[in-house]
Amino acid sequence: MLSCNIRGVVNKFPLRIEPEKIIVKEVDFNPDFLKHMIAKIDWKALVDGARSMGYTELPNHAPETTTLESDESFLRKFHHSLLELHLEEGSLVCSETGRKFPVNKGIPNMLLHEDEV
Repeated sequence: MLSCNIRGVVNKFPLRIEPEKIIVKEVDFNPDFLKHMIAKIDWKALVDGARSMGYTELPNHAPETTTLESDESFLRKFHHSLLELHLEEGSLVCSETGRKFPVNKGIPNMLLHEDEV
């Protein structure tokens, strides 16, 4: 997970996404992988990030573990938002300072300026 490492910043994560170009790259669907990953995800950050990139299919709250076994529709939505949406061009923005970290060709530039270290 990327975070804002500017000296003195308290709220380092999540970074807000300001997309300019989003691409979708198809990835093989693996429900077992998704079931293991969901506990490691900051759900609100994922939902906010997906919505900022125009994907609104995720629920506000992660489902219960028991639901994951029977809800393939949810798992496919989770899969799409987690693995197939890619920020190709845009910015990641620190919510505390407003500092924008540019993303070019899918690669974020998180280098800090000398006065931010």
